Amino acid sequence: MPKFQPFIMERMMSKFEKTVDYNLSESGVHPLTLKELLQDDPDGVAKLLAIELDYPHANGIPELRANIAALYPGAGPENVLVTVGAIEANYDILWSVLSAGDEVVVMLPNYMQIWGLAKNLNLGLKTFSLDEKKGWAPDLDGLKKAVTGKTKLIAICNPNNPTGYILKNEEMDAVIETARRVGAWILADEVYAGAERLTDEQTPSFYGKYEKVLAVGSLSKAYGLPGLRVGWVVGPAPVVDEIWARHEYLTLSAPMLSNHLAAYALSPRVRPRLIQRARGYIRRGFPVLEQWMSEHREILSTTPPQAAAIAFVRYRLDIPSTQFAEQLREEKKVLIVPGDHFGLDRFVRISFGLPHDYLTPALGRIHDLLMELRRK
Repeated sequence: MPKFQPFIMERMMSKFEKTVDYNLSESGVHPLTLKELLQDDPDGVAKLLAIELDYPHANGIPELRANIAALYPGAGPENVLVTVGAIEANYDILWSVLSAGDEVVVMLPNYMQIWGLAKNLNLGLKTFSLDEKKGWAPDLDGLKKAVTGKTKLIAICNPNNPTGYILKNEEMDAVIETARRVGAWILADEVYAGAERLTDEQTPSFYGKYEKVLAVGSLSKAYGLPGLRVGWVVGPAPVVDEIWARHEYLTLSAPMLSNHLAAYALSPRVRPRLIQRARGYIRRGFPVLEQWMSEHREILSTTPPQAAAIAFVRYRLDIPSTQFAEQLREEKKVLIVPGDHFGLDRFVRISFGLPHDYLTPALGRIHDLLMELRRK
């Protein structure tokens, strides 16, 4: 078989997230029940029972595409393709706009799908960094140096996974200027837009700011609906049509029920409630994590995330992050993500957008391991 770069983080989570007592590896807020989603619609279950389980529109039912388009200034349904999660959207984009040997520049740390796909699709891969010393602000000089005339795509995650950093407007403008200089696409992973911790203003999209933007969204993070497996890409209609053609080879469509539930979730009446719910979990959960970390300030530190239900925590112990995470899982039955899954060791990613009666005992077990390691 050809050499293959596995998606290390997702493989770890696939193997172990259902076997531990506490899963703090997820990056979204605590998921909704179907009852909670439909609480404003007493006839909702009856409507679902009346849906024929046929194939939906392959590119997403019209109502869903219209509701997604409404989130992006100047977009219409023709600019939207519904995919099986944001993970499919990212894959379809690279498959559509790049060829073997093309160069991509990826923000790090980051969700490492595009990094791994670049290796598996024989793309040229360069990176630029977010700077911990500057609160995880981007190294824009590093970006300019990484981007060359060969660069075809710049991959951004905003708000960022795992740091929770939100690009400032001038930083977005600098990314666009760099991309425009060489005519590169910007793939903007914006799945955490709406999951802001410090403001009720939603993180602005790159879409509409530059003609070569492909913006990716999902119901998994800011909406608490990961099980629907609904994502999307928004971009220029001719390019979205090309991405749709690849989508038909890969998954054909997201499920009919998921299309209808997603359209309901993104309706003008329901969406604000889901966003408010997600922000509530994030804003209630972070103080719990912050208080817990204050009890370990000689070991742990973090730059408070501006968005998302995750913290990227630096620790000061003489143990690699993967070994630490494995020991925590094996001995304490708690799952977190090691920092080297994002290309940075001596960090871990910890979820906090969870009910307190779940989060608090999970953090207690991490405390137990930290104390045991300190005594060694």
